[in-house]
Amino acid sequence: MAQKLFLLCLFWMCSTAYAIEVTDLYEATLVVDDKTRATRARASQDALDQVIKKLTGKAGNGDHPLIKKSKRRISDYMLKYEYIEHIEGELKIKVRFEAEKVEKLVRDSGFGLWGNRRPLIAIWLAIEDNLRRDFVTQESYPQLERLIYDTAAEWGVPVVVPLMDLTDRSQVGIAEVWGNFSEPVEAASARYNAERVITGRLFKQPNTSRWQLDWRYTDADMFESVQLVGDKQQLLISMVNEMSSALADEYVIDPNKSYATNSTVITVDGLRTFDKVERAKRQLLTISTVSSVDVVYRNKEQVQFEVEHMSSVSDLQKSLKLEQSFEVYVDPRAFHQVASSSNLRYSWVGQQ
Repeated sequence: MAQKLFLLCLFWMCSTAYAIEVTDLYEATLVVDDKTRATRARASQDALDQVIKKLTGKAGNGDHPLIKKSKRRISDYMLKYEYIEHIEGELKIKVRFEAEKVEKLVRDSGFGLWGNRRPLIAIWLAIEDNLRRDFVTQESYPQLERLIYDTAAEWGVPVVVPLMDLTDRSQVGIAEVWGNFSEPVEAASARYNAERVITGRLFKQPNTSRWQLDWRYTDADMFESVQLVGDKQQLLISMVNEMSSALADEYVIDPNKSYATNSTVITVDGLRTFDKVERAKRQLLTISTVSSVDVVYRNKEQVQFEVEHMSSVSDLQKSLKLEQSFEVYVDPRAFHQVASSSNLRYSWVGQQ
């Protein structure tokens, strides 16, 4: 709970954030029966599968021949491991891998890579249970809320389930989420700085024991939602799996374009001091596909950076879209965006 509140505080403080930097992509935690070497080896292999799933946005890539072969020498990829013992007697092992080695393994296997900047998804979920409707929160349905977070963590997708405190309830009621009234839900989601917003309603089908989950993005073009039927817990897992897989399809770097190093010049307005130039340079270097950044031109109004990156220009644009410090430049006279594959111009909106 303390960790979640800390993360929420970060979301509220970063009022211009468009994405979250995921810091645990190269580690996985699993339940184990004991601390024997054989158990640790099996758990480490399973942990590598989980890390590859987070990096590629696809399940099942661990069965690739090259990856299966790498598991025979799993220690070559491991950075460290530690055991976590819970009061109730549950034993877990946390395994962390070397980022460069695992990324090379993914690339050599022909899979695309999903960078560490990922959109934050707000999930507003209403449930009808015994003819009573309520929000899924940590207080009302802690197991369901925990299931959402745990499933999203397996994909490395940052999500937030709104607190539904007085601030949230003053803007959004059950009717707005149940009917997917996008405007008030999106307005309330601004508090959490969510890049995308999902609403869902979970209820039991009449005269059956089966549950139905209808969910959709609030900014979807059509009102029709995704409809799932089955076990209550499995429905939530399926929703998060589908959501995460779709996001990966949008943001994973095409492996056919990621081998060669490309050089791209981008122009950034608003960098009027040396300190801001250095901040922008460091921010660009945090993008997972960027290998180097150099200043090639500077005047009082703007700076041009030459960016060396292991991706296509369009993939670099995708990554910049998720950066909170850069916004696509808008010409104040023409009122239209001028950034394109041949004219990459941005405004600096980072720390002033």
